[in-house]
Amino acid sequence: MPGKFNWQVRVYYEDTDAAGIVFYANYLRYMERARTEWLRSVGYEHEMLKNTHGILFAVKNVSIEYVKPACLDDLLTVSSSLLKKRGASLIFKQAIKNKNNELLIEAEVKVACLNAITLKASAMPEKLLMELA
Repeated sequence: MPGKFNWQVRVYYEDTDAAGIVFYANYLRYMERARTEWLRSVGYEHEMLKNTHGILFAVKNVSIEYVKPACLDDLLTVSSSLLKKRGASLIFKQAIKNKNNELLIEAEVKVACLNAITLKASAMPEKLLMELA
């Protein structure tokens, strides 16, 4: 499987609460963007998968631990590692660290592959599964 993928994001004012601390739900956005960039790095884009293969991905389950907050203007590194792949799902380990390499967030995210029309579970293309081997 592809190794750990890192993606950086800066914390903007819009990401924070009145105290200048990242609002908890925004970490989910950062992780979503990192998984999207991971997918792009292995040669696939969401729109292409939808148009060519008739599939899309949706988060099915998230287990997250908030360790330490991020603050306004912090530069964060979001890492994504594929833990497991199944015919119709992927399980990622994701972490968010600050510029001092301190762990802020740790999560396990299960992403389901869905038929783009019916929105029911669908097998991933064999080529995609093989390339993630």
